Amino acid sequence: MSIEERTPTAPLREIADYLETLLNHRAIADWPNALNGLQVENGGSVRRIGAAVDCCEVTLRMAAQRGIDFLLVHHGLFWSGLQRVEGPVYRKLKLAFDAGLAVFSSHLPLDLHPEFGNNILLARALELSPELQPFFFEKGQFIGLKANVVFHRDELKRRIEQAVGGPVKLIAGGPERTGAVGIVTGGAGGEPFKAAAEGVDTFITGEGPHWSYPAAEELGLNVFYAGHYATETFGVKALAEHLSVQFGLPWEFLDHPTGL
Repeated sequence: MSIEERTPTAPLREIADYLETLLNHRAIADWPNALNGLQVENGGSVRRIGAAVDCCEVTLRMAAQRGIDFLLVHHGLFWSGLQRVEGPVYRKLKLAFDAGLAVFSSHLPLDLHPEFGNNILLARALELSPELQPFFFEKGQFIGLKANVVFHRDELKRRIEQAVGGPVKLIAGGPERTGAVGIVTGGAGGEPFKAAAEGVDTFITGEGPHWSYPAAEELGLNVFYAGHYATETFGVKALAEHLSVQFGLPWEFLDHPTGL
């Protein structure tokens, strides 16, 4: 028996169907270009799982070089919408096809999942109150979490930096001691008004626009920008590890930080 024959495998469709159910894709609304689910199929079997935040040319090439044939991502191939299959689009698809690499993407369903979600995992890393509440209503659902918790904001900044492994930008528009902290990982920084209207004095997210600085000051809101990429590594890692146990397959994280 060859080494390849002894390598554990799992059916691609079984893994994809399992994820669709686990992440409740059918019930959770998202932006159309998220195109949650199996975006690219392969020959039908999986031997090695990869996890990445972005399905970009770099992570696809990393996956191909490492023998990965199932890539789980948070931001899929089609965020820019309908495009001609040329240039980068052609190269990315060719990389996947030539490597027999399937791609599965989950955006908001992964953000708000109660066990493997980016928000819950960041909240746990920060040791926020176990009594977390729904927060930040978007597309007919709450996509974030909040907790009534008292921190000195300098201590909270230290905890966030430790959790994401890098520097954090603080807009110190709110109280020095927090009362209610909200979390929406990723790119929710353009919504300080919504965050304040939902009753928090401190808002943790990934990134935001320039105008959010004076807006936060005027709203009396602390805003922590911890990095879009950095706040969204949690979910794909946890979910890939879970799949590894569930299907008996090896996995690895393909780290390609943007610094944003």
